[in-house]
Amino acid sequence: MNLHFSRLPKRFGSTAVFLAITLLACFPLTGFAQPGAQFRPAIEVAKDMYPGWNLGNTLEASGGETSWQETKTSQELIDYVKSLGFRSIRIPCAWHIYMDENGTIDPEWMARVKEVVDYCMKDSIYVILNDHWDGGWIEVEGFSKSQTEYVPVDEAIISQKLATLKTMWKQIAECFKDYDEHLMFAGLNEPFQEYFIFNGRHEQLMPILDRYNQGFVETVRATGGNNLHRNLVIQGPSTLIDSTVSFMDLPQENGKQSDHMFVEVHFYDPWGFTGGMEFYYWGNSLSYMSDNQNYATYVATENDIYDKFRKLYDKFVANRIPVIVGETSAAWRDMSQEEEHSQENHDEAIRAYYNAVHKYAVNCGLVPFVWDINVTERDGLSGTSTIIDRKNLRLFNKISYNALMQGVQEAEWPY
Repeated sequence: MNLHFSRLPKRFGSTAVFLAITLLACFPLTGFAQPGAQFRPAIEVAKDMYPGWNLGNTLEASGGETSWQETKTSQELIDYVKSLGFRSIRIPCAWHIYMDENGTIDPEWMARVKEVVDYCMKDSIYVILNDHWDGGWIEVEGFSKSQTEYVPVDEAIISQKLATLKTMWKQIAECFKDYDEHLMFAGLNEPFQEYFIFNGRHEQLMPILDRYNQGFVETVRATGGNNLHRNLVIQGPSTLIDSTVSFMDLPQENGKQSDHMFVEVHFYDPWGFTGGMEFYYWGNSLSYMSDNQNYATYVATENDIYDKFRKLYDKFVANRIPVIVGETSAAWRDMSQEEEHSQENHDEAIRAYYNAVHKYAVNCGLVPFVWDINVTERDGLSGTSTIIDRKNLRLFNKISYNALMQGVQEAEWPY
């Protein structure tokens, strides 16, 4: 059953109505609840999850589901995503902006998120549901009093943020407590997200992140039901590979490592190619190009990707801790108005990048999730990280899609 409500005011006028809607929002009407379901260890689930896709710029958008892209998510869209061969969907989601002054999540919003999760459950797709950027309430302000410069937080702020995080995740976990292993929770997105503020401070701030991660895990487990064994996703510092390998340890459960946790990193290296505008070509076979004056300065090869991913394998996967690459992409640009640049060479670089990232991720036992924002205008050299045209249910960027699928097919899972 699909539930639709008109927008509720921030302060609810009727406690009875509010409670009724809250119960409806989370009551398992759809048949996806399976109390007492068996949960495999995360390391066993991981091999069934790749490749993954992000429902990007949608439920995490600060102005509502269609404020950053135009298409409301439907069952037909999720069916199409599955038909393309994606086996997992990561759902970036905002929650804090939907909480009232008492910390209660708007039941209309909870119902809508549940509806989208249920679309995926119907197709037996694995889902990672997180708390995303969400205004930076914890990913920045949980570590700095300012979002424009580094100002250390004190114990009062840490305690307040931790309490809010627990209040939030208790409600989410209660709502989905009877879902089976296809649903996973990710406590955060990119802690220390404002890189210019936190660069060089990852090790220093790791004890604070450890407290948030531990609080998330303990809160979910305390709700009982299937959440006792649900696979949870824990973010490394800034989700950067080097910092995660160097500084991160997973939260403990009963004094030991849990079998039901993933580590999450993101991968957009080299940024000058994937998202910045420093250069437009990449890859071993493209290093000769003369139409990119900055290539020699920023060169990064397929071997660099493998070396990064191998660090994650050695630190985590080899020790039975699976890893997801929760976001990865490269902006596809339109070179048609640029006489000094080659569209053909750029397209080949895009193909090489998506192929290499997905092939080497799978070879190292990592689950890659392509970032996709549903913006089908390439805007010249700015480009866009969009694979699927959701409005028309068609492939927008066939180059990237074919390359990532080829990379997955060429790869061999290491265990």
